[in-house]
Amino acid sequence: MNLLVIRHAIAEDKDAFATTGADDSARPLTKQGRKRMKEVVRGLRWVVPTIDVLASSPFVRAMQTAEIVAQGYDGPAPIEVTSLVPGGRADEFVTWLVGQGGDVTVAIVGHEPSLGQLASGLLAAKSHFIEFRKGGACLITWPGVPAAASGQLRWLLEPKQLRRLAAA
Repeated sequence: MNLLVIRHAIAEDKDAFATTGADDSARPLTKQGRKRMKEVVRGLRWVVPTIDVLASSPFVRAMQTAEIVAQGYDGPAPIEVTSLVPGGRADEFVTWLVGQGGDVTVAIVGHEPSLGQLASGLLAAKSHFIEFRKGGACLITWPGVPAAASGQLRWLLEPKQLRRLAAA
């Protein structure tokens, strides 16, 4: 299995959005965030040509990022996975991931610091050693069934690096 882990793109300022009275889960991407994410996805296609499953946190900014990923990959449509919300349970996510089958490429979109903690836990027993910039991504693989502390990190790229791949 291949797991493409993607942090959501640049969203509206948290403090400014809080003044609207709306819940942070409704905070959308900025225009710049959308534009840059489209470039990031073109770079992602250089290193991960296809995806079979696309999952996202149900928060607006993550779902909007997942929709950009879906458009860039010509499908599949994103599905909501509640364990990808900030503070979501990693064990619930691993159970969901195992249910996707063995020989697939799954892409997920989520939030920091939870996404870094999840990726770190999938790779090693340490609690948190990976951090993602907005629009950053990594690829984790398993020769068989995914399990905690058993994945192999194939690459970890910042959004600027992915945009450079797209421009190449």
